[in-house]
Amino acid sequence: MAHWRCDDSETVGDDTFTASSYGTCSFTPDADADDFVAYDDLTEATVIGWVKAEVDGDAVETALTDNISSQKTPTTFDGVPWND
Repeated sequence: MAHWRCDDSETVGDDTFTASSYGTCSFTPDADADDFVAYDDLTEATVIGWVKAEVDGDAVETALTDNISSQKTPTTFDGVPWND
């Protein structure tokens, strides 16, 4: 199992807007498979490649961008507009 996290941020003036997404991917090792990699031989690049093959990275990045856009221009507000 691999836990992954994708973070994004955008700074506008003095404000920084952030968004993140995370998840897990499960893998079932097959010692008889041609592409089997023993645990001790795993590299960060190998596991990232496996995760990228399982996760729709474009959809994750779009969701983060949309989240930040919503923070910058919210459509709902709390309180009343005449209080500072």
